[in-house]
Formats: sequence, C-alpha cells, structure tokens
Amino acid sequence: MRKWLWRIFALLILAAIAFFLFAPGIVENSMNKVEPVALKITPRAKALHATLQVADMHADTLLWKRSLLDRSTRGQVDLPRLIEGNYALQVFSSVTKTPKGQNYDANTADTDNITTLAIADLQPPRTWGSLLQRSLWHATKLQQYVADSNGQLRLIRTPADLDRLLVDRASGKKVVGAMLSIEGLQDLEGKLANLDRLHDAGFRMAGLAHFFDNDVAGSMHGTAKSGLTPLGLQVVRRMEALGMIVDVAHSSHATIAQVIAMAKRPIVASHGGVQATCKVNRNLTDDEIRGIAKTGGVIGIGYWDGAVCSTRPEAAATAIAYVRDLVGIDHVGLGSDFDGAVTTGFDSSQLAAVTQALIDRGFTDADIAKVMGGNVLRVLRAGIAPQG
Repeated sequence: MRKWLWRIFALLILAAIAFFLFAPGIVENSMNKVEPVALKITPRAKALHATLQVADMHADTLLWKRSLLDRSTRGQVDLPRLIEGNYALQVFSSVTKTPKGQNYDANTADTDNITTLAIADLQPPRTWGSLLQRSLWHATKLQQYVADSNGQLRLIRTPADLDRLLVDRASGKKVVGAMLSIEGLQDLEGKLANLDRLHDAGFRMAGLAHFFDNDVAGSMHGTAKSGLTPLGLQVVRRMEALGMIVDVAHSSHATIAQVIAMAKRPIVASHGGVQATCKVNRNLTDDEIRGIAKTGGVIGIGYWDGAVCSTRPEAAATAIAYVRDLVGIDHVGLGSDFDGAVTTGFDSSQLAAVTQALIDRGFTDADIAKVMGGNVLRVLRAGIAPQG
C-alpha cells in the first residue's frame, strides 16, 4: 500500500513540474500568434525604414514567462526582434486582470485569468492576490532586463533619458528604449496614493480601464460602460501633474468624452483602430479622433483583426491614412498590441512591412517618419515631464 502511495505522490510531483515548465509556453503559443501574410518589402522601403526612429505605444510582453532579452519562437516581441525592426522605443504594458470569456461587448469584473497565470509562472506570492503587486513585479522584471541587457535596452523615465537614447541611436548605437505603461488602473486597488507608487516604480503611461468597468472608469467592454468615477476624476488630474500620460484605449465612450473635455495635456489611444475603416466596438469614432487630436495627442493603430479588420499591413495603412485625412498627420502613430493575445501577420522584426504599406499609399518620407515614431516620441517626451 505504501509503495502505491509513493508512486501516486511521485506522479503528482512530476505532473506539477511538467505544469510549471510547459503550461506558460503552451498558453502563450495559443494566444500570441503570427500567421504570416505575404510581405514584399522593396529595397527603398528597407532603406527608408533603417533611417526611422520607430516607436510603438503598446506591447504586453511583460505578462509572459520568457526572457525579453532572448530571441524567441513565441510571441511577437523580444529585444533581438526589436533591434531588427529598428525600434527606438517600445512601451511595455502591465496587464493585471482579464475576465474569463473575454470579449469586446460586455464583461464583468467577477473573474480573473491572470491569477492562474501568475501562479503558473511562479511569480512572487505577493502577486497572486494583489493587482498592485503584479504591476510592481512587471516593473521589477523590466528593470532587471535593462540591467542584464549590456546597455542595449534602456528604461525611459524622463525627457532627458529619451533625448540621450535618440542621440546615441543617431551615432549608430543599437539601443532600444523601454517605457512602462498600465492596462487598466484597477491595479490602484481603489487608492489614489498608489498612483504615486506606480510612478515611482517607473510607470509613465496608464490606460484607465481594460476589459471591464473598474473603480476608476467605465470600459468599452464593461457592463455599465459608465464614465469616470469620482476617484477617476482625481486620477486623471494626478496623472497630468505627475507626468503620466492618460491612455483612453479600451475606455467607454462616456469616459473618453469626459477625459477629452477635462484634459490639460495631450492624451493617447495607445492601441486600436477606427470605426470608419473597421466597425468594431473597441475602435474610435470620428468625434473621438477629433477630440484626442484637439488635446495634441496621438492615436496608435494596431495590426490585428479587431483593430483594422485584417492582419495585413495594408489595412493598418488604410486606418492611418483615415486619421491623417481627418485630423492631420501629427496625430497618428503605432500601437501594435503585440503579445496581447492577438494574431498578427508579422512580428516586430518585420515592421518595415508597415513602412512599405505607407509608401504604397503615397505617404511622403517625412510623413512616414512621423507615423512610424516621430509623433509618438513627441507626445511621450512632453507628457512624461511633470507639470510645472
């Protein structure tokens, strides 16, 4: 009898080891997919792309259990692929909670997928029950990657950090900037003071809501889809004072309207699309595009089906052209949502495909430089400076 008990115990141990070793990779492989589309990148597009300062406002790579510093066969972003794609800056988001059965139409806040992932990834136990600690852990992860990167990855906290990065890149150094963002301020856990803790940890941008209504703001995908709460009004003002960029991606229409009306600094919609070219619930209306542009902000266009109704770079270029024609070239940029449980037709190493698509639509080289990074870098540089 004892032998059978020991055998069962040994099998349970082996099953647990196999789970912790393989489950995180299996989960990511099922969610962050590249299903290649035909890409024809001309020598002209390659040459132009090599001159750009590429900046992307949203990737969820910190959520997953793989090293950002090593080239991976999983997902869409890592440092070698960012260098190959000629990125100057990637904004990395902290995802702390997602509902079971997640969809674009209506989700409650009653369930959470990330708790299981945090345990499976063997994250510190403090992250298993605290959304705030999950974000602080993501900040620690990125800081460790920076420390271990041999200077190739740099954490951007101040305008001076960004200026040094761009000067060094102009001199030929293969360096990439990394900035921290938050996908939904449910990680405040209802306390305004936690915003300062997150800022101190390096976060310089935050989305107000993600896939459900929270105690800061209503979500485009929530059940009530309400506007800013009293706490949310305080949060927006405190973010502006600290130098944290307000991101309205995923926010409800009511929230977006309120933020536009009260904004004293440029705001962004970090990743998504526009309803005029892709009629999906999460995408922006023309009035919202105009409102974001009026604040001096920028709209980040993604490359997955829910953003542009295709995974082809030409579809992203169509959305970019629409924003340009509606509010001007200075208010549109890139927001890939890479590694955010999306399927794309290419990864970060192949970003010249978007440059090619913009060339094919007749964009000038100067306008392509703005779209591929110039506009985002301008808004981020101004937005991360504390309010004087």
